[in-house]
Amino acid sequence: MYDPLMMNDSGSPKKEHVRKQFQDCMDFQERSFPNCHIHVFYIAGLAGHDELLREVIAPFDRATDQEASDMLSRPQYSLARTSKECVDGILQGKAALFHHTLTYLIDIARPVGRSVEQSETETAISGPHDGFVENLRENVAVVRQRVRSSHLKAIRLSVGEISKTDVVLMYIEDIVNPEHVEKLKKRIKEMEIDAVFEAHMLVQMIDENPNSIFPQFMTTERTDSAVSKLVAGRIVGFVDGSPTAFISPTSFFEFFSSPDDYYQRWHIGSALRLLRLVGFIITIGFTAFYVSVTTYHYEMIPHTMLLNLTESRSKVPFPPLIEALLMETTIELLRKAGARLPTKIGQTIGIVGGIVIGQAAVQAGFTSNILIIAVATSAIASFVIPSYIMSASIRLIRFLFIILAGIWGNFGIMVGLGLFVIHLAGVTNLGTSYLTPVAPMNRLDWLDTFIRGPLAKLIFRPSIARTVNDVKNKMKR
Repeated sequence: MYDPLMMNDSGSPKKEHVRKQFQDCMDFQERSFPNCHIHVFYIAGLAGHDELLREVIAPFDRATDQEASDMLSRPQYSLARTSKECVDGILQGKAALFHHTLTYLIDIARPVGRSVEQSETETAISGPHDGFVENLRENVAVVRQRVRSSHLKAIRLSVGEISKTDVVLMYIEDIVNPEHVEKLKKRIKEMEIDAVFEAHMLVQMIDENPNSIFPQFMTTERTDSAVSKLVAGRIVGFVDGSPTAFISPTSFFEFFSSPDDYYQRWHIGSALRLLRLVGFIITIGFTAFYVSVTTYHYEMIPHTMLLNLTESRSKVPFPPLIEALLMETTIELLRKAGARLPTKIGQTIGIVGGIVIGQAAVQAGFTSNILIIAVATSAIASFVIPSYIMSASIRLIRFLFIILAGIWGNFGIMVGLGLFVIHLAGVTNLGTSYLTPVAPMNRLDWLDTFIRGPLAKLIFRPSIARTVNDVKNKMKR
């Protein structure tokens, strides 16, 4: 609402009002140039020293009033018409210049954060090794460097009543589905929250299925992964202060693909992708199957193996269900301890702790050696999944399968699989099915879903993008 106490007669912000907004702020700085009647406000931590010297101090230090007026008419000095605009500009790293009754803003922000480096969570064997950083401008610039097209658009939004965090949505015009862009923009604009600090926090606020355990937005710190999704007709978003890009729309099966698949021969890429799917099945089902057969279905165990299993379990005081839950919980504790401790210590805890605890548990009759093998195999298989968030979700689902197997045996596992598929079938992302291209069925997409087909054969963009231009490869071979 307009407040005359906040404005000069000319309609520009009042210097006193802006100064009052930053009362008790030790990093708020003021500087005056009496010779040209200019007063400058800025935040010391956000403004760059070299930029301040070049854009403010050097030009106005010895300038006359007329020379200052001429310089302020240059395009880099933008006129601030409201106190809110002036305050927001200062908080973004700009300097506010008060000259007579007018107020100008000039960008002297200094990027704060680390330089571009390799992602720690998504390591690459081949291909580019650069990852995103916490600086929004640098992330957008890295994408621009790889997609040198005027059709690449970047929309800036703001979220958080207090933090006023910048969010940028990037997409390629004439490829992306405009409805997806509008839906995502609307959800972000309708958010009512005090502060957003990270991309994973934002996507939880705009999920269509917030109660689902599975991630509905793909997240990545790798630039090549984000660029490939842009070309495929997706929307890539960045949150200021976060090194993670979020991608939409996405499907369940995309969390099992990796950019490395496209940098190797298609036979190897296909084998790796199938291996991840096998790892997914082992992760959710191996320990549960052990509990099922040792509790209800001994007839499924080969006779020679049954003798060893019976001997191994003869000293175990717990039923298979309790035994499996205890060991799975122990493995998760070791995993979290290794992740939180410093790298060298964490590796030692994971290896030594796993060996010592496993061997001691078997010798003490706390668990059977076959269960140790099942739990360790399931834990190793979970690391094959490229997405950490999806891997964490699947590991949690594994506990549900173990409990169902302990209650109903193989029938419980089938009940768990049924509930699993039904839940996934009900999840959507920007109105698209989470199980695409299985439901709805699209066999053309299978060439780049369950396997990684030859690049020359990957002619069409994924159907989940619902792109207006579905042809991406016109090679004639």
